Formats: sequence, structure tokens, C-alpha cells
Amino acid sequence: MLDIHDILGPDGLVAQHLNQYESRPQQLAMAEAVHSALTGERHVVVEAGTGVGKSFAYLVPAILASSKQRGENGAPVPEPKRVVISTHTISLQEQLMSKDLPLLRDVFPKAFSAVLVKGRGNYLSRRRLRNAMNRAGHLFGTHQELDQLRDLTAWQNETEEGSRSDLEYQPLPQVWDEVASDSGNCLGRKCATHAECFYFRARRSMQKAGILVVNHALLFSDLALRKEGVGFLPDYDAVIFDEAHTVDEVAAEHLGIGLTSGQVDYTLNKLYNDRNNKGLLVTLKARRVQEQVVRCRTHAENFFYDLADWLAAHPQGNGRVREPGILENTLSGELDTLAKQVRIEGGKVEDESQRQDFISASNRLNGLADELDRWLTHEMSDAVYWIEHTPARRGRRLRVRLAAAPIDVGPVLKETLYKKVPSLVFTSATLSIGRSGSFDYFTSRLGLEETETAKLGSPFDYRRQAEIVLLRDMPDPSSGQQYEQLTAKMIRRYVARSDGHAFALFTSYAMMKRVADDLRDWLADNSLDLYCQADGLPRHQMIERFKRNPRALLMGTVSFWQGVDVPGDALTNVIITKLPFSVPDQPLLEARLERIREKGGNPFMDYQLPEAIIRLRQGFGRLIRTQQDQGMVVILDPRVRTKRYGRLFLDSLPECEVIEESVEG
Repeated sequence: MLDIHDILGPDGLVAQHLNQYESRPQQLAMAEAVHSALTGERHVVVEAGTGVGKSFAYLVPAILASSKQRGENGAPVPEPKRVVISTHTISLQEQLMSKDLPLLRDVFPKAFSAVLVKGRGNYLSRRRLRNAMNRAGHLFGTHQELDQLRDLTAWQNETEEGSRSDLEYQPLPQVWDEVASDSGNCLGRKCATHAECFYFRARRSMQKAGILVVNHALLFSDLALRKEGVGFLPDYDAVIFDEAHTVDEVAAEHLGIGLTSGQVDYTLNKLYNDRNNKGLLVTLKARRVQEQVVRCRTHAENFFYDLADWLAAHPQGNGRVREPGILENTLSGELDTLAKQVRIEGGKVEDESQRQDFISASNRLNGLADELDRWLTHEMSDAVYWIEHTPARRGRRLRVRLAAAPIDVGPVLKETLYKKVPSLVFTSATLSIGRSGSFDYFTSRLGLEETETAKLGSPFDYRRQAEIVLLRDMPDPSSGQQYEQLTAKMIRRYVARSDGHAFALFTSYAMMKRVADDLRDWLADNSLDLYCQADGLPRHQMIERFKRNPRALLMGTVSFWQGVDVPGDALTNVIITKLPFSVPDQPLLEARLERIREKGGNPFMDYQLPEAIIRLRQGFGRLIRTQQDQGMVVILDPRVRTKRYGRLFLDSLPECEVIEESVEG
């Protein structure tokens, strides 16, 4: 019977398979901790520094736990478990599926099953595509939409998976929405295309697999569905959360309430658009129902404008809604009426496949009405409610988003996850705070009460590979324009020193844009390229262009502080423009800080500071990705030197040489 050392040890199967593989004690220690959690049905939090090889350290125990083992001399062995591996970023999923798991398949003497699980809406529905083609004249009004529909019709016979990610282009949302697999618009085994259905083929693979690779968003969406008695994923025995430092944020988003004015408008237009006479109802010539759609649209516009007026009457607020019933619900009833009429009219359609489109539309209307009512009545207890608003201007319609999230995700996760899943593993390179490596902040945010912890350092020699540069005489960030001007000046200095090969990480999109405009001419004069998030290039394209041409400066905000991997000489300089404290007036953060204060805690020390430290550690982690990498991290924010709490930031970073330089140079 194989054990961890047989696979990952110095003379193990991985070392035999890979000539350059070096067994690391930290990796073995992590693998043993994960194995203990999976076999002993315990929860464990593991911080493993960059370079430990986290993926192998949890994949090997997961494979062993999910595979049918044979005991020595006929000894009994545990039944195979189904293990879910959840990541935050697509890039890590791709690494697991295209690199790590295939390599381990070559290593393991017995076959094991692992599949990437995508949300249902990622798969093409052959039946819905056929219906969309039959109704194309009533549903679509542009040549691009019709061309894409024809392309998808040809593509369905060429693709293996039928997944949107297999397409060489990004389909228009309104086209894909008409042809995607949809739980509310599915005939199941009664469908003529059930045997060749892309989604059900993927689901059969999922049901047979021992390891399911998902993302956090899908996992928590599934947990929200399970609260309502349904679900997407099959039952599982264990979850391994990689990139676990984002779990709290994703859980709050997907276990809450969300509704936008755009969703309502889009759903109504799919039924009937009176501006171009397109929509599902046009095929029925159901004039009375079309009139109800128009009525709903009028009520929706009035309702969302009333919400905008409510916000305008509270100009000092941040969109937070502290009391239920701020407006009369004049919309849900109209949506429910329309849903009933659509269902009745759809029932007259003889073709069962086409009839299902009307049933699905009716269910969607009911769902929107229910979600709106839940938000207005504050049905979800112990939650914060708020409104986000984009005014109508320059031909753009008013955009309103209604949101709610649990203030504390711990109780929800305790009932839906901790009590029901025997083994949970949370891992990341950044979970602890300070030199002592306290996990209190992470475990308290997730409500983890009974859990083991382990802190495993990085095998990298940071004293040799990296240096931290601090600036004397930088003004406090609160000085505004003065700080911004010196930030641009210091970026010029350190980008020149590294000849590009630099990231500049910002906490403010507006500041990033202004500094980028300040630097453009200087960069061009020095033949250095600029890749700025404000210029609209997709994140992955920015990173790929930077890798190909590292004589450049890449400027980014929140999403570039984590999940970006640029190993080698391409990146030798990471500039932190400001310590990454969250804006304290964001509704969810505001509510959480109030809760800490009510309980007698210190919101800054208990939440804001540790959150910022974790983010700084993530930003720092962009620099050293391999044992050969070298470079510097420049921290422009003087508070890391001038404030008492600044020492905690530095103590939480790897031990490097710290160099202080003057702004005057």
C-alpha cells in the first residue's frame, strides 16, 4: 500500500520520474498534514511558503484517499473518498489540470480519476441551440448575432466538451444565454439530445471521479443551493481549499443576495423588446402578455429610479440600507403576474422542447421577484444590505445593484460545510500574521473553532534572493497630490534602476491612472513599454505581453496583487505604492468593523491591519517564484517605518536585507 514517502520522498516515484525533482522537507510535512486530515476526518490550516510545492503536497494525499487501495496481507483499507479541490484563480486550475495531475498520472502505478468541474452555464445545449436557430428571426436583430449562431451550429459537431472555453472567440452574452445549458430549461431524459448532451456527459464524468477540481465561486454557489434543498456537485467527503486567503470574501459574495436592474431589463427584453419587436413572445403573437412585459419595464424603471432618488436623499451615506422596506415593492407583483401569463401561454405550445423555454422564462421571473422581495424585507438575518448605483449618462441607462452579504460567514459555513464535510484543508502562502505566525485572524474570519494549524516556511533563500527598499522622507499618503507626485518620481527612479522588469501595485484605480499619465512620456523616451490596467487590456493579456517584453512597467490594482506568476528575469522589481488597507466605509467592511467594536474588540488591530498585512504579503510574493529569481521590493508608503504597526508588516514578510534610501537620492 503506497504512502506519502513512496511518492514524494527523496527516492519516491516522483523523484524517479523527474530527474530534476528535489524532495523538500516542507512539502513532505504538508503532505503528511493533509493526509492526516483526510484519513482522520479533521480540519487543518496549512500555510506553505512559495516554493514548497503545495499542489503536489495536497494532490498526492487526495489521490491516495480517492483511490481504491490494497492493504498488505489482506489488511482492511478505508473506502475511497471523493475529494474536492477548490481554487480561486483560473490559472491555478489550469496548472492542476494540464500540468500537475497529468504528471502524477504518469507516476502513480494505478489509475485515478480527476475532472475539472465547470458551472452548467459553460456548456452548450444542443436542444436550445436548435430552438434558437428556429426562432432566430424573432430573437436576434444583428448580423453578428446571427453569424455567431451559425458558427455555434457548426462548432457543436466539432467540439469534444462543448464548453465555452473551447471557442476561439468570446460569444456575445445575449447569444450564449440563448444556447447555454440551463437547469431551469432542461428536459432531462425526455430531451431528444440527452444521450449526446455536453452537460450530462460532463456530469457523468463528475459522478465517477474521485477528485473534483472547482473554483471557490462554484463551490459556494453550490452550498447556497444546498441550503434550498438542491445542489450541483455530488456529495463529497473532503474539500481542499488552495488560495484559501480569499475564501471569506468569495463565501460572503455567494452566500448573500444580488440583483441588478440590468438583470431585470435583460430578462424582459428576452421575452419582448418593443423597440425592435424581438423576443420569445413574438413567436406566439401573445399581445396581452407583451403588454404586461411593457408594464413590467415601466414599473422596473420607476422602481430603480426611486432607489436612485433614495440614495440621492442620503448623500452622506455609502449606499448601506440599515432598515427594511425603504420603498414599496411595486415590481415583484408585476413580475409574478407576467410569470404566470408566460407559463399559461407557453403551455399552449405543442412542442415540448419549445414549451420548456417558456417555463424557464417564467421561473426566472419568479426568481427575480423573490430575490427583490428578500432584499427589500431584509429576509436574511445578521447581514448587511446596500445599493450600488451608476447614474444614467451619455446614452447609458441607469444601473442599480442591490446586494446583501452575511456580516460573519462563520455561522453559515458551520452549518453548511464544517458540520457536514468530515475533512477540510485550507492552504495558502499567506494565512498568518507576524513573526510568530498567528492564524487567529484567518480562523476567526471563517469561524473555524476546532482546527489544527501548521506553518511551513519557504525553501527559498530570501536573504540572498531579495531585498526590501524603504524610503526616508516620503510624505504621508494623506498628503494627496504631494504623495502622488513623489510616487511617480520614485517609480521612475526604480524602474530605471531595474531597466523595466517592474510591477507597480496600487490600491486606487484613480491614482494609478493619474500616475500612468504622468509616466507615459518618460517611459517612451526611455524605450520602455507601459501595460496599465486602466488602458482596458485584459489581465491575462497584460501579463503575457509583459513576459514577452519585460523592458516594461506593468501597473495594476487589486487583481494584480495575487495569482500572478512571472518567474525568471522578466520580473525583478515590485513597487508597492501604498499599504493595502481597505476603504473603511465599504458597507460590508463597515458592518464587520461595527460588529468587532460591539464585541469589545479593536477594529483596526483585529481586522483592518491583519487584512492589509495578508495583502502586502501577496504583493511581495509576486517577486520570487523560483530558487533562481532575484530582485527588490520597493515600499513607498512611509507608514511601514513611521507607524508603530509598521513593524508588524515587515515582520510578516520573509527575512530579507532591508535597505533604507532617501527620496532625494
